[in-house]
Amino acid sequence: MEAMPWWKKGVIYQVAVRSFADSDGDGNGDLRGIIDQLDYLNDGTEASLGVDALWLTPIFASPMRDFGYDVSDYLSVNPLFGDMETFEELLSQCHRRGMKVILDMVLNHTSDRHPWFLESRSSRDNPRRDWYIWRDGRAPGKPPNRWRAVVEGSAWEWDEATGQYYYHAFLPFQPDLNWRNPEVREALFGAVKSWLERGVDGFRLDLINFLYEDELLRDNPRKPGLRPYDWQRHLYDRSRPESVELVRELRRLLDGYPGRMMMGEVFTDTREDAVALLGDGTDALHLSFYLHFAQRRWRAEAFRESVGWLEENIPERAWPCYYLNNHDLPRSFTRLGGRRDAYARAKVAAAMLLTLRGTPIIYYGEEIGMPQARIPRGRMDDPIGKKFWPIPVGRDGCRTPMQWDGGRYAGFSRSEPWLPLGPSHPERNVEREDADPYSLLNWYRRLIRLRRERPALRAGSYRAIEGAPGGVFAYLREAGGEAVAVLLNFSPRQVSLRRLRVPRGDGKWRVLISTHRMGCDEVCLETIFLRPYQAAILERA
Repeated sequence: MEAMPWWKKGVIYQVAVRSFADSDGDGNGDLRGIIDQLDYLNDGTEASLGVDALWLTPIFASPMRDFGYDVSDYLSVNPLFGDMETFEELLSQCHRRGMKVILDMVLNHTSDRHPWFLESRSSRDNPRRDWYIWRDGRAPGKPPNRWRAVVEGSAWEWDEATGQYYYHAFLPFQPDLNWRNPEVREALFGAVKSWLERGVDGFRLDLINFLYEDELLRDNPRKPGLRPYDWQRHLYDRSRPESVELVRELRRLLDGYPGRMMMGEVFTDTREDAVALLGDGTDALHLSFYLHFAQRRWRAEAFRESVGWLEENIPERAWPCYYLNNHDLPRSFTRLGGRRDAYARAKVAAAMLLTLRGTPIIYYGEEIGMPQARIPRGRMDDPIGKKFWPIPVGRDGCRTPMQWDGGRYAGFSRSEPWLPLGPSHPERNVEREDADPYSLLNWYRRLIRLRRERPALRAGSYRAIEGAPGGVFAYLREAGGEAVAVLLNFSPRQVSLRRLRVPRGDGKWRVLISTHRMGCDEVCLETIFLRPYQAAILERA
């Protein structure tokens, strides 16, 4: 039997580099800071978190107007974070510990300060003019079409010097690259290959379904929506068939480097787009982000439906991927937590994330229950937050510094951090939770360890268990002769499982771990009462 690849069996941990650990006291997280905290992430013992791979937010040279997602050089390291020598040391240290390193690769657009774009906008006859998407307006003062930027307003920006518009799917300082130009393709594929040659284990591909636009620039059909971007059906400006073909080309490149992988951010309101970028499961993305799951409200039925849809629609040879947090989403501790039940709910959510069939992704600080922070206007960094203030749509609140201890700067830095610390850091920090055997941090550690130890959780099949009462998400994971039942009570009340219809009939089940005491080590599932917000994981005895 073929060995299971690391990207299927492992747990991925997203590090927001600027927010994780500051080694030199300038208030900004850096690569050396990550090296200093590798024992926390995985030192080979049960005392560490035990993650298998690190996904780093962009480390490339950048003006940092959008958290590094505005790249100005794909082949160098941002001096804010360190240098190439330090990155190679991080890579070597991770590999020595059996950990993989995934880089965030932004292929859809560059910074408007990238030398390529500076050349492109210098004149209409510059050799790099066609590296970006330039067009005349459809009439004086009118952009080429009605396409909207994801953030706000027209997706076209007027350039006075050359008398044309350039296209940007997101912010005006992030012009879209023209992937129909073979020179662009060659340059970006070259950058990917350069990092592969350095030993990078994989890539997270930013906005991978936005790479191509309709060649004729046809207007999108109109539809109702909550905000201007949603007033169109995005048939022509995202999720084009050409993007799938390009991903297949990238897959062929990566397949030439054994053990490498790529996972893609698919920004869409259509679930079918997320599975389309997986191809047949062997020829496109290795993992495709499933945004629908991350956007569910706190209802067992909502998560069950979301998982069920993916299980039914994912290509047979593909592998699911789940996450609850990232650098663009309000933190789940706040988003899903309610007022008084946040800590208990966070344990249920963690049990779900780490026991579903698929690769789980944890966002830094999720494991200690960092809540969403409120950032004063004068300290905001996110251009979206600044633009729409006081409407709370900014992303700074999920990017605040990692809370290592209860000190003045939370152990993150020796000086004032680049973003203000969340007010929870005196009681919600690694040092304090490490010492509490019942903490959320230690719950994550136990779940990750259990996942590694049990083939059914790591690689087994998924099947929802029928007959669960309202508020309960129950499912079975099976591999070979091993069966593991996951019982998750999303409700604030005690529930009986007497109507649970367990495949293969009755029988005794042994408690592996639970948020609450079960009374005895062996139980029948149908006789269990789950306490409020209880998560229990059991194996067939």
